[in-house]
Amino acid sequence: MLAAAAAGVLVSACAAGAGLPGAAAEHHSHPVPVRPGPASPAAASPTAAPAARPLTGKIIGIDPGHNGGNFADPSYIGRLIWNGREWETCNTTGTETNGGYTEARFNFDVAMFLRRDLLRDGAQVVMTRSSNSGVGPCVNRRAQIINRSHAAVAIDIHADGGPASGRGFTVLEPVADGPNDKVISASLRLGRDVRLAFLRYTSMPVSTYDGVDGLTRRDNLAGLNLTRVPEVLIECGNMRNSTDAALLTSARFQKQVAAALLAATLRFLAG
Repeated sequence: MLAAAAAGVLVSACAAGAGLPGAAAEHHSHPVPVRPGPASPAAASPTAAPAARPLTGKIIGIDPGHNGGNFADPSYIGRLIWNGREWETCNTTGTETNGGYTEARFNFDVAMFLRRDLLRDGAQVVMTRSSNSGVGPCVNRRAQIINRSHAAVAIDIHADGGPASGRGFTVLEPVADGPNDKVISASLRLGRDVRLAFLRYTSMPVSTYDGVDGLTRRDNLAGLNLTRVPEVLIECGNMRNSTDAALLTSARFQKQVAAALLAATLRFLAG
């Protein structure tokens, strides 16, 4: 959920596991791209040419919205930053299900599944946070990290905190705002690809309460306002709805979301 602060785009790179031992709070971390590992001995054999990996040489940005430690540092995440159009708070805690499963955890769990799939397909992956125990980074800092990575695609992962009666996902797309002018057309195409992939690979319907047919334009989010790379934000479902919550808390559904975002990335980059 975007609450007052909404999401930005990518920050520090993740190591192999979900959460690095002893990782510092995210607002002190230094992002490092994650590159695919060396080819296996079999692939390197002169008698066995390595299979082509479709994302080799591509940099993909993932922004898992919010952070698990945000609850513990309200003064840091509550300070104001400029989002390209107006002032907003550095970050927020995000929403949660009625059972207490936080949006920050969902966002990070999905991001790790997606990261795994992207690395398998040869991509370099840049993430905005390396664990679910840090604080921040601020949404403008996330946008800065993604922009500096020169990612070919950036995906902001969220879940919404809408009315309990409402269901479904929404893809949030940018509005031309100066810094992002050159990537608006590409971002809108990416948004359509994400919407189609979500319908194909997951059981989540389009939102019944936000946007039109699963798409909406937003001009008040730092990540979308400040981006210089093709980028969208996906609200993967409504955590306040019991049916959606049962899906969002399921590892099976989270893997489906990752598969959908991978498919959308591949389709977008194929032109």
